[in-house]
Amino acid sequence: MIFEGRTISPGKAKGEVIKIDEPLSFLGGVNGSTGDINVKGGNVAGKILVFPKGKGSTVGSFVMYDLKVHGKQPAAVINESAEVIVATGAVISSIPMVDQIPSIRLFEDGDIVTVDADNGTIDIEGISFKEIVSSVVSTGGRCILLKRPESNRSYPGHWSLVAGKIEEGESPEEAARREIMEETSIEVGEPIGNMDPLYVREGKTLFKVYPFHFDSKGKEPILNEENEAFTWASIDDISSMKTVTDTDKVMRYFLR
Repeated sequence: MIFEGRTISPGKAKGEVIKIDEPLSFLGGVNGSTGDINVKGGNVAGKILVFPKGKGSTVGSFVMYDLKVHGKQPAAVINESAEVIVATGAVISSIPMVDQIPSIRLFEDGDIVTVDADNGTIDIEGISFKEIVSSVVSTGGRCILLKRPESNRSYPGHWSLVAGKIEEGESPEEAARREIMEETSIEVGEPIGNMDPLYVREGKTLFKVYPFHFDSKGKEPILNEENEAFTWASIDDISSMKTVTDTDKVMRYFLR
């Protein structure tokens, strides 16, 4: 699956991903002589190093160059947002680097990725990509959560918002309204809110999720065969529930 970003330092590389979820300071965060990652464990040498952005002292640029001198540099660097320290370190060390990817959530440790920093693209091998909608259907500060059966292929036994795949030719909003009707028999009007898309990985599947908020108009759901139960839940209720990734984030955004 190919994604476009922005070239920071040219070059091409292929390798295994090692991902750090927080901003990284090379000074103190990575051993310039060995490549060991102090903040996580593992080693950057020959890896596709993925993290959101850099931070810390400008000496971090020279730590990256020290990695190069010792033959322990990453094969490439991928950021959501490049800052000067890491960008400079990548350039002076001739490490291919790309930023402005949609999210580091595209990646998991162990993914095999080809970075073409000459053209600003990344190719993640062996994953499938699906665009889906996920809707808060609410009344009085609570929204419908649906219980997925244990036999479900995706997030079995989890509670989710009203969600489903965008069909060919549909807009995300059209898909959201259709899924709500199919899964709850509730006909909704125009959305009362939406969020920027979220990216979620479940194993080898990458989901691009379009969140919406609709008013249930006080109607009770009537479920189809896709889900085995429903409940009306508040933000406080879900702390003890097994929910699909980002359910709490989306609920907090719309029901805050």
